Amino acid sequence: MAEAAKRYAVVTGSNQGIGFGTVKKLAANGIMVVLTALDEKMGLEAIENLKECGLSDLVVFHQLDVTDLASVASLADFVKTQFGKLDILVNNAGVRGTIVDPEAFRAADGLGFNWSEIMTQTYELAEVCVRTNYYGSKKMTKALLPLLQLSDSPTVVSLSSGMGLLKHIPNGWAKRLLSDAGKLTEDRIDEVLSEFLKDFKEDMLETRGWPASLSAYILSKAAINAFTRIMAKQYPNICINSVCPGFVKTDLNFNTGILTIDEGAESVVRLAMVTNGSPSGHYFYRQEVTHF
Repeated sequence: MAEAAKRYAVVTGSNQGIGFGTVKKLAANGIMVVLTALDEKMGLEAIENLKECGLSDLVVFHQLDVTDLASVASLADFVKTQFGKLDILVNNAGVRGTIVDPEAFRAADGLGFNWSEIMTQTYELAEVCVRTNYYGSKKMTKALLPLLQLSDSPTVVSLSSGMGLLKHIPNGWAKRLLSDAGKLTEDRIDEVLSEFLKDFKEDMLETRGWPASLSAYILSKAAINAFTRIMAKQYPNICINSVCPGFVKTDLNFNTGILTIDEGAESVVRLAMVTNGSPSGHYFYRQEVTHF
């Protein structure tokens, strides 16, 4: 009976940061977790680190590139073969989409500094950011849906950001398309992202009303929020939400955050472990439902 009640989770990009903290907390709750990483060596090192916590028996490693369909399919096959179902998917893998001056970033006090002076964004980086953050999460969710539907209480949690709120996108057309919940479709998200990348390539970001800094990161997270709403509507039996865990000390922000990894992971794990009938199709800031 105990084996039948076993729960299984996949956390993408989980060899460090919030992803690693999420793996630890899920395993500490008795859930069998697949820790994934793009780099196999870093993933195996993360598994070694878990031995010190006495959790390594509840965690297995699988290499994963969320931008590669074959890699995503390989992971899905692994979960199906090893566990036969999936209860929790945490879409955590993501990139910043900019080159940053670490010292200038650490020195910035958040009051009046110019993001463009400490961050450099290129079209190539923007393309990778959108492909990883949004399309990577989308690929994972779609590939693992059949296994999630075999769970008694399936959940999907996608890591978002306060930067992905629509108020950070000046472009009125994009904002209208992404905010109209009744007409939201994956094609509409694709249309917005395609137009954004086209304008980026033509050096027309500010002219066309796109964010001047952290552009791809903002658009990719807004797209994740929109996709969350679409999927929650299409799959009412799965609890699907996106969450901003707060300003957490991670490599992504050179550990300038306020919250610890464990504090950031707490919001993610709480949503990952909700039961049937819990709120779905929402964006959370930490533990509070917030407007998109």
